[in-house]
Amino acid sequence: MKKGFGIIFTFIFFSYGSVLNAQNIFSGFEHLFAPVRNYVVYQAVSEIEIDGKMNESSWEKTAWTEEFRDIEGEKMPKPLHQTRVKMLWDEENLYILAELEEPHVWAYYENHDMIVFNENDFEIFIDPNSDSQNYFEIEVNAQNTIFDLFMPQPYRDGGVPFIAWNTPGLKTAIHVDGTLNNPADTDKKWTVEMAIPFSAFQLGTASQTPADNQVWRINFSRVQWQTEIKDGIYTRKTDPANGRILPEYNWVWSPQGIINMHFPERWGMIQFKKNRVDGGKIEFQNTTDSELQNYLWLVYYKQKKFQAENGKYATDLTEISMPETINTGSAVTLNFELVATPYQFMLFLTSGNGTKMSVNENGVIRKFK
Repeated sequence: MKKGFGIIFTFIFFSYGSVLNAQNIFSGFEHLFAPVRNYVVYQAVSEIEIDGKMNESSWEKTAWTEEFRDIEGEKMPKPLHQTRVKMLWDEENLYILAELEEPHVWAYYENHDMIVFNENDFEIFIDPNSDSQNYFEIEVNAQNTIFDLFMPQPYRDGGVPFIAWNTPGLKTAIHVDGTLNNPADTDKKWTVEMAIPFSAFQLGTASQTPADNQVWRINFSRVQWQTEIKDGIYTRKTDPANGRILPEYNWVWSPQGIINMHFPERWGMIQFKKNRVDGGKIEFQNTTDSELQNYLWLVYYKQKKFQAENGKYATDLTEISMPETINTGSAVTLNFELVATPYQFMLFLTSGNGTKMSVNENGVIRKFK
């Protein structure tokens, strides 16, 4: 759970829209627009027993995700140890199975809602309606200790974690291929298995049970510390020059492009299919407005950067190097209108096909019907 209250603006090229305009307006912000990963979630063919082991036929037939990468993406070295995930669902639960290769499996935190990312852990971030608001975080260590919370909005927009929220009906199990907390041997891996009830994600009276073809935003993170052994106990390694704990590694399924998991718009996408996992492969189909939303997020990032540098929001698009009109590569014209004061803003986007959307200073995106 990396808070990261600041925004780091170092990026790579993002090609969307007309080449000339896109290169100009996205310059300096490209890393937040690198493609995100996707995964099709099929229905299980039989009951899943949560025991930390991949011993059901449904799991055997389910594909692994890509291997995790550094949170910042391809510019960083490949992680030291492999991490990958499988997902399934039925009418009641989202099932997750994660495999974390690890020569030294350790965990000492035992009480619920202890801050387990201070040890090596596995983390899940879920935004069911993909609005970058009202999302859920579940973390677990190799001791099967859970730290879960609800975020009404990201930390960057003043979000305060609701740690008192516990995942109703959550089932978890850990299997260690080796020996937990034994520095004398070399372990192979630890496996996390979870059943997360869809009812746990309910907001008010709104059900979050997915429909066929529905897309959710989700990401997975592995926090990995450099360790040393003192008096037979694993401890986080410190810098001998100053005694400070060395920074952790952050390995994720879909790279964020920034050392901050709390950019929900950067999470990967999963698509629920009612097809059984043994029924053949189906390609992911993006049913969201994510391409149009990229332009809204661009203005949001530009405005946040402008505010950080000037103590106020821009009140004119020219101040943040945004045109009023863009002709995209698909021959669709996008029109932008900024309504702003030094303290608030609303950006309206209208496409040539009649779609109208907006984003404000809190990162709230709306689509007008």
